[in-house]
Amino acid sequence: MTEQHEFDKDYWERHWHQTHHDRPGAMSTSPAHPYLARETGGLVPGTALDAGCGAGAEAIWLATHGWQVTAVDIAPVALARAAERATGSGVSERVRWVEADLTAWAPETRFDLVTTHYAHPAMPQLAFYDRIAGWVAPGGTLLIVGHLHTSDATEQGHGHGHGHGHHPPDEAAVTLADITAGLDSATWEIVTAEEQRRTMPGREAPLYDVVVRAGRRQ
Repeated sequence: MTEQHEFDKDYWERHWHQTHHDRPGAMSTSPAHPYLARETGGLVPGTALDAGCGAGAEAIWLATHGWQVTAVDIAPVALARAAERATGSGVSERVRWVEADLTAWAPETRFDLVTTHYAHPAMPQLAFYDRIAGWVAPGGTLLIVGHLHTSDATEQGHGHGHGHGHHPPDEAAVTLADITAGLDSATWEIVTAEEQRRTMPGREAPLYDVVVRAGRRQ
């Protein structure tokens, strides 16, 4: 039977402590997801929300490229590492770190960009994407990078993306059709909708990703 995960605060604290133990320094040196630069490089920097920011690689990349970032995560240990890294990168004044449960927390304003990379909160994955989509300002951009749910990817050892050696739990994976079906064409213009297979240095199993970028209509 597949192990079920709660994805609550205790789960993520254990995850990040384990990551720090297994790969010392990884939380301070891991690069931002390659899709982030590709999908946001042509956007005019404004305000951004990184939902489930983890150790902060994406939030720091955005801040380095001119965005004013609110970065939210449930795990204090990850946020502490992220804040240290931001200070070392000279962008601490451009990032606001927020410790919060994304199933309950809500921002006071909308953002020009809302992005999430492999975040798994303690709620159904698609409901989470729908929730954060509501935080995109008119004319703004939603960028979702998630684990692709396919039997082929699972059989090939679809990577977790958080440094674990096993494939992601079923409840954390989605299909491309799942995500795009939740974006009403009256509200959203889908710009990117693709499934990607990529490899990472030092990792035997490939990663299977789903990438969706959509613009919120004015």
